[in-house]
Amino acid sequence: MSILDMVLALATLAFAVTAIAVPHRARRIAPVAVPVLVAAGVAQYLVEGFYWQFAPTYLLFGAAVGLVVRQSKRRADGPRGRWLTVARCGVGFLLLPAVLAWSLAPVPELPRPSGPYAVGTEIFRWVDRDRPESATDSVEDRRNVVVQAWYPADAAAKGSSSAYLDGLDRLPEQVALLPGFLMRGYHRIATHAQLDAPVSTDRPRWPVVLFSPGYGAPRAFYTGLITDLASRGFVVLAVDHPYEVAVTELADGTLATPRPHFLDNDPDQSRYMSGQLDVRAADLRFVVDQLSRPDTLGPRLSDRLDTGHIAAVGHSFGGAAAAAALAGDSRLLAAANIDGTLYGTLPRQTLRRPFLLVQSDYAETEHSAQFVEGNGSLIARSTAPTFRHEISAANHYSFTDAPRFLAGPARFLVAQLIGGSRGPQETQRVTNDLLTAFLREPLGVP
Repeated sequence: MSILDMVLALATLAFAVTAIAVPHRARRIAPVAVPVLVAAGVAQYLVEGFYWQFAPTYLLFGAAVGLVVRQSKRRADGPRGRWLTVARCGVGFLLLPAVLAWSLAPVPELPRPSGPYAVGTEIFRWVDRDRPESATDSVEDRRNVVVQAWYPADAAAKGSSSAYLDGLDRLPEQVALLPGFLMRGYHRIATHAQLDAPVSTDRPRWPVVLFSPGYGAPRAFYTGLITDLASRGFVVLAVDHPYEVAVTELADGTLATPRPHFLDNDPDQSRYMSGQLDVRAADLRFVVDQLSRPDTLGPRLSDRLDTGHIAAVGHSFGGAAAAAALAGDSRLLAAANIDGTLYGTLPRQTLRRPFLLVQSDYAETEHSAQFVEGNGSLIARSTAPTFRHEISAANHYSFTDAPRFLAGPARFLVAQLIGGSRGPQETQRVTNDLLTAFLREPLGVP
């Protein structure tokens, strides 16, 4: 929310409250306030464009102006006075939606990465010709895997800022749990990463981290966490898993949205999730395969990745995918599960390379027995070093950008209800402190 947005919204609310509570003062200030607010609204539209949050604000403004005009002509007693009372109540009723609309930030603000490196990014949309796409009806469809690379960049590099989310100009009606129209201002989000920037020359090759998002979540929803990790000296390959993720653009330009194939006699969807876990693990193996092929990553990143030092990290269902990938692919040297519940046979696997579990505050998230027992079993069976850290005052969503979709006051109130008072910026910083320390040895980071 820019200063201009804030000033315009607060000034409109103040004018409406004055029109209701202090009519004679509203009449005196209206000749100045109304033209100023109109001019400010026009300036805001020209500078930043229209946000849906302004719709109830504009409606409130029009109603308040009408009330002031009526109050200047009507007596406050008799039938006309009662009509004015109803009108004041009507304007007062419009205050609520005008305030609630601003509980969602028109343009969420992401924190600047804290590491010593600038961040570059590039998107790759690959097709695995060896795997059919089970989520679609056509037998000719092949599995797409969408990867966004975030990497240490030359600090002096110039370039355009990367887009926050695939398909912002043609979003579906719903993205994850949010109506698509709520994201109309998201093309203005600053990701703090330069598109196609040159890779930093501080190292000849950079260690690689695969990142798998939570179930249904686009890779974009982890931009704050991922860019900060990349700024610390890792190439982070964030993977979208098509037809499960809320929205992603495929290699042919198609915008893929969820097509879950839930199973009969599977009330808790555990068999479905186990199958999806296999799909995700295969996606991550395919990404590792791509890294060994010449020029797959184009002129900037080819030969700049240390493909002998690769780890997998994920959040929620993506954390389970990272653990599954580690169990099934010896090319991965470590994995970290951030707050993820395990499915299928994964809890009974034996990990032979380092594993880290980062979890949110148990008192706030109330992890399920499946989470506790599954991760406990996996750690107990491991023959390699394993670590577990619980981050106090963090909830399941604190690792994502989702809390930043709310305006500051709304974020504070939500944290009082569901936890997460540490906030996303501090939670993500602590998480990356843990990841950096954990990955340093297996990935050969000085």
